[in-house]
Amino acid sequence: MTDASPGWELYRSFLAVVREGSLSGGARLLGLTQPTVGRHIDSLEESLGTALFTRSQGGLAPTELALALVPHAEAMSMAAEALQRAASGEAEEDRGTVRLTASEMIATEVLPPILARFQEDHPRIAVELVLSNRTDDLIRRDADIAIRMIRPTQSSLVAKKCGVIGLGLHAHRNLIQRHGMPQSVEDLANVPIVGFDRESSIRRLKDLAGFPLSRELFSFRCDSDVGQFAALRAGVGFGMCQYPLAKRYPDLVPVLPGTIEFELDVWIVMHEDLKTSRRMRLMFDHLAGEMTAYTREAGRPGR
Repeated sequence: MTDASPGWELYRSFLAVVREGSLSGGARLLGLTQPTVGRHIDSLEESLGTALFTRSQGGLAPTELALALVPHAEAMSMAAEALQRAASGEAEEDRGTVRLTASEMIATEVLPPILARFQEDHPRIAVELVLSNRTDDLIRRDADIAIRMIRPTQSSLVAKKCGVIGLGLHAHRNLIQRHGMPQSVEDLANVPIVGFDRESSIRRLKDLAGFPLSRELFSFRCDSDVGQFAALRAGVGFGMCQYPLAKRYPDLVPVLPGTIEFELDVWIVMHEDLKTSRRMRLMFDHLAGEMTAYTREAGRPGR
C-alpha cells in the first residue's frame, strides 16, 4: 500500500464497477471512457496493494476486500452528493437542490401535489425524492429532510410533529357486495385479506383487536405498501389504509371502524446544520404546513 490516500474519483469508479459488474458498465454509469475507469481501478489496487476484482464469465467479480470496502465507498458517495447539494445554492437564496425522503405511501400518494405546489412558488429549487422507510437517512446525510412516522431521538436533528394519521381496515365496495360486511373480528377469517409476505414485515404490526396476524391469514401477500394499496383499490381483499387517503377514493369503505385501527405520528425532520439554508427552511415549513393539513383532512368515521 502506498502512502498517498486514494482520491474520491478512484473510489467513485470502484463503486460504479461493483454496481455494474464491468468496466464498460461502470464507464457508462459515470459518463467516462472505459480506459479511464480501468486506470482508476488499477491506481486504487496499486494504492491498496491488493486486487479488488477477479475476472469471471459474468464480468468482474469483487473480492472479499472489495465487498468490505463497498459500504465505506457508499458513505463517501452520499457525502459527496450532500456536498454537491449544499453547494448548489447560496444559503440565503431560494435556489439549489433539496433531497427528501419519505415512506412509500406518503411519497407516492400524498407528496406529489404538495411538491407541485412548492415548485410553483419556488421554481428554482430542484427536488429529489427518495422512497425509504429507514430512519437513519438524515444522520447518514443521504437526504436533507425526512417525513417519518416515528419521533426522532438524535439530538442533531430538528423535528416538528404535524399530527397523527389514523389507519383502519377498508375494502372496495364491490368486494363487500360479494362477501358481505364483516360484523365482528371473527368474520375476517372468511374473507380475503391483503397483507405482508415476510414475517419481519408482519411483526411491524401488533395483533389488531386480538386478531392474530400471520402469513397464512393473507390471501394476497406483498411487502410493498404501494402494492398492497393497489390491491386494496382493485378489490383483491380487505386491507389497512390511511383514513384521509381512503376518503379520496369513494369506493373504499371502512370496515369495523373503531375496532381494527391504529395511529401513526407524522414528523418533519432535518439535520440542524441545514437550518441556515433558506431553501431547506422553505421546504421544511411547506411540508410541515401541508402535512398538518393532511392529518386534519379526514378523521376516523364518525369523528
